[in-house]
Amino acid sequence: MSTPRPRTRFAQPRGDASEQIALEIRRYLLRHDLHPGDRLGTEQELADEFGVSRPTLREALRLLASSHLVRASKGPGGGIFVASTPNEGMSRNVSESIATMLETNSVSLNELLDARVYLEVPLAGLAAQNATAETARELQAAIAEAEGHCEHPASDAFRIADTRFHRVLAVTAGNQLVLTFTSWTLDVLQPSLIDTIGDAIDGSQILEQHRAIMRAVQRRQPAAAQRAMRRHIEYLRDIVRDLEERGEA
Repeated sequence: MSTPRPRTRFAQPRGDASEQIALEIRRYLLRHDLHPGDRLGTEQELADEFGVSRPTLREALRLLASSHLVRASKGPGGGIFVASTPNEGMSRNVSESIATMLETNSVSLNELLDARVYLEVPLAGLAAQNATAETARELQAAIAEAEGHCEHPASDAFRIADTRFHRVLAVTAGNQLVLTFTSWTLDVLQPSLIDTIGDAIDGSQILEQHRAIMRAVQRRQPAAAQRAMRRHIEYLRDIVRDLEERGEA
């Protein structure tokens, strides 16, 4: 008598089994709102659920691992675990792709700053629409964190505080997809900017620009927040262009 197939959480694959399995697991992560560290099962258990061989299952897991969605752990209690949510995995892929483009000189800092205008200016407007009292407190805390380091804008402490400020805005905007596609500005662009133009930045001007953004967001004035963000990014873009013209960037 044949052994009955175990109850499965997943639709059975058709066509290219490994790609179908990877797609089904992605859908499963979203449907069940799984988080990093959640366990999916062992390799054998997953292969049995899908009714495929372990090599086919491994190829599906390789596709998912390349998107930073799952990780494998060996030993007692091991198995296949969630590494990041689909949105987080997409965000890391975008950041890694842009970092590679920057390293190979296939995109310039100026081009990335142009893209940042298109992304972060409307994002500031959304943040103003959705702002709460907590938003204002978090923005003020980020500014206060940077104030003690404004004379050294190339320092890690100033950069971390600057990143914190922009991350609060991105989260407050409330659009998960936009947040996913703007993470590279904090993960890739900010460190590269600091490395390139950090010594030319006036930290006190950055803080004043942040305060202008914060005031507009706090007052829930989307148009003013967008103008303030545009001025902030254009300040950085002017520094990059000036250094490039002098052959120092």
